[in-house]
Amino acid sequence: MAPRTVTRDHLAGAARAALGGGRRLETVERLAGGTRKGVYRLTMDDATTAIAYLWEASENYWPAAEGDDDRTDPFSPGSGLDLYEAAHARLESLGLRVPEVHLTDRDRARYPADLAILEDFPGEDLLDLLNRDPHTAEPTMARLAEGLAAMGSHRGPSFGKVGLIDAGGVSRGTSCEEAALDFGLYCLAEAASRDRRIAEASDRLEERLHELVAAVRPRAEYSVVHGELGLDHVLVDRDGNPVLIDTEDLMYFDAEWEHVFLRLRHPEGHYRRLAVEGLDEDRLALYTLTQRLSLTAGPLRLLEGDFPDRAFMQEIAEHHGNEALALVSVV
Repeated sequence: MAPRTVTRDHLAGAARAALGGGRRLETVERLAGGTRKGVYRLTMDDATTAIAYLWEASENYWPAAEGDDDRTDPFSPGSGLDLYEAAHARLESLGLRVPEVHLTDRDRARYPADLAILEDFPGEDLLDLLNRDPHTAEPTMARLAEGLAAMGSHRGPSFGKVGLIDAGGVSRGTSCEEAALDFGLYCLAEAASRDRRIAEASDRLEERLHELVAAVRPRAEYSVVHGELGLDHVLVDRDGNPVLIDTEDLMYFDAEWEHVFLRLRHPEGHYRRLAVEGLDEDRLALYTLTQRLSLTAGPLRLLEGDFPDRAFMQEIAEHHGNEALALVSVV
């Protein structure tokens, strides 16, 4: 559903509680990009700024689907203050830069939905900076690579959402690769129901998923994985440090999942700065097809709602659908 209009009056009390100092909320600006939560820039009367995250139904563009709230599924939508707080704590513990939290309100005393007010980083994200000025971006990219190494070397007790596992929960399934197979089959069915060419090739795509998972050798080491780590989900602070945002999908999983997403999201020249050695080629192959199907099915499902940038989502679905078909020689 389309977001409702959030005004200064709605957030004035929360902004005052978060930022204090006699400041008064001057403007509220909705920022583009979020599909499951509202992201707003708050500007106070002394030009101090902060970011408000609002987790409420009116900010979620996705049509509802069965299993959306199943936290035992590593690939269910990562949405909610509890997941954000768990991810924030885990990343901080590993030395990664995340926005400072000024205020959280899960009791809905200051707003009728879960709310967090965070440190703001106005200006370019890392992707824009890298495209505009690669030389200036180099130290930030190097620090991001160090952060990814810290995430990759940490070992979680089992696989699944950090918010679930760190609270003592257990994910469905027996392994990362089996969870990815289930997710890939789900995405294949979703995409096939909306795309004729995927439907016509569904038997070959399903067979290929099973072939790929059969080739994966067992492994029980679970790294910290952002899940959607594009460079547009990395901001830059005043000291040139990378700042990770949109972290609710943080999970313990195979590091290969992270690197497949980075490879699919960015050209080789960008990815090369973050590449690591020792990744398992069989897992990379499985996760590549799974993510191609996810990036086909997801945008097509989103287009059944009222997401505004429809041409962009259609382009993503068509590109990844074509790439998935190419993996079974159907073009």
